[in-house]
Amino acid sequence: MKRSGFKPSKTPMKRSKMKSKRKPLTKIQAAAKDRECTIRLPGICNFRTDTTVLCHSNQHTDGKGMGLKAPDTCAAFGCSACHDVVDGRAPRPVGMSRDLMLAYFQAGIEQTQRILRRMGLVS
Repeated sequence: MKRSGFKPSKTPMKRSKMKSKRKPLTKIQAAAKDRECTIRLPGICNFRTDTTVLCHSNQHTDGKGMGLKAPDTCAAFGCSACHDVVDGRAPRPVGMSRDLMLAYFQAGIEQTQRILRRMGLVS
């Protein structure tokens, strides 16, 4: 039985490349690559420079809001383990209050800012 008008495709259709919706890294975000963690939560920090990224503050007072990320000036270099705790993806260590965690994060922001000033990325 013949099917009229039907011809199987011999070549697969080309798929278009998906467009990336991510913004390119800022110079400050790129500066975090291979840096030491400045947050250093005791019992959490993995001290792995290959996992370091710029960790932005989640505080409304620092500019965080619905759909908004705090500016790079309110961020610290953080390893993947510290970043997970600060962002709430992993639990805080037993006995560490939220205020103490935020104090470590604030100290990390201050140290990161000193590093960025030495690099000439912030004034």
